[in-house]
Amino acid sequence: MKTKDWFTDWFNTSYYHILYKERNDDEAQLFMKNITSFLNLPKTTHILDLPCGKGRHSVFLNSLGYKVTGGDLAENSIKSAQKFANDTLKFKVHDMRQPFNNKYDAVFNLFTSFGYFEDDKEDILILQNIKNGLNKDGFFVFDFLNAEKVKLNLVKEETKIVDEISFDIKREIKNGFILKHISFKANGKNHSYTEQVKYLDLEKMTAFLNEVGFSIINIFGDYNLNEYNTNTSDRLIIIAK
Repeated sequence: MKTKDWFTDWFNTSYYHILYKERNDDEAQLFMKNITSFLNLPKTTHILDLPCGKGRHSVFLNSLGYKVTGGDLAENSIKSAQKFANDTLKFKVHDMRQPFNNKYDAVFNLFTSFGYFEDDKEDILILQNIKNGLNKDGFFVFDFLNAEKVKLNLVKEETKIVDEISFDIKREIKNGFILKHISFKANGKNHSYTEQVKYLDLEKMTAFLNEVGFSIINIFGDYNLNEYNTNTSDRLIIIAK
């Protein structure tokens, strides 16, 4: 049986990091440069990167001169990120469903790290926590897959071989979720995990944001901050206040 919080198990395994190790840092860094420059964030800005994974965005934002806090539920990821910590870069284990103790000038939710929950109320609670955790005039940067494009170009089955592990991947859209079933054999055992992300198009995300009092300032369709196009954009990037 699938555990309700699928991400708690999967994100904490070494296999998750093996499968995704070829993630493009150049692209991530380009996005961070573009967005901080577009928002004209002064170097005094304190940014919360949530969830931060192993800290790749946090570390780069910090190298641009910002004070950064990274929060993530996966203890293994935070343990791994801690080695980069310094006076202006801190990491802590944090569940997005819990309120923050501090206020931030900007909160970044990057790389499709939202919409994990069955119940919309939990997603809305996270947005409420983010809203409450922002200073007056603070920015929320939301970077998500473009659900419409995913639907139009769904690759139903593929196999990826990484570090001699053959990952069989099946994708489907069902009951309002984009599902990715991952199965593989490693260390003599069969493993299977399912990633599930809510099918959040612009309309639904706008409704979520409005519900907690956010106003959308800008919408972009990729990391170069080009205009958003429903069918062709790779990302749905929203800036809200």
